[in-house]
Amino acid sequence: MNIFEALRESHERQRDLSEKLIKTSGMSEERKQLFEDLKNELYAHSVAEDRFLYIPLMFDDVGLDITRHALAEHHEMDELVEKLEETEMSSPSWLGIAKQLSETVHHHLQEEEHKFFQQAGKILADKEKETLGKKYLAEYRKYKKAEKPK
Repeated sequence: MNIFEALRESHERQRDLSEKLIKTSGMSEERKQLFEDLKNELYAHSVAEDRFLYIPLMFDDVGLDITRHALAEHHEMDELVEKLEETEMSSPSWLGIAKQLSETVHHHLQEEEHKFFQQAGKILADKEKETLGKKYLAEYRKYKKAEKPK
């Protein structure tokens, strides 16, 4: 499995969790669990993706520009997760922030899959794509099992 195939699997989980999350209401167990699952998915994915896709691409001039944009979007998602953590789940504003997070996640994934991956695919050699895919999966699985530090 190459790096792009591995990333797409997590992308599908992110889409699914964020769509389910915005369909919840109030301080429900379902909302709490979906939010925890989405936070963990985003965290494990971004740590592994930063290390095994973005950093290798930063050594190329074209890769540096596209990576900066993607990292800025990761930061934006992190800030929205923090806002959600600081807001009462039963508050109407919580759902508004969750919708904003869902939109940001969907935008980022769409852009990554339809622009970023094509550019990155031209920069990375086929063997490197396979190696990075294996390393990404190992790192991702490690963080999926661990809780995000508070």
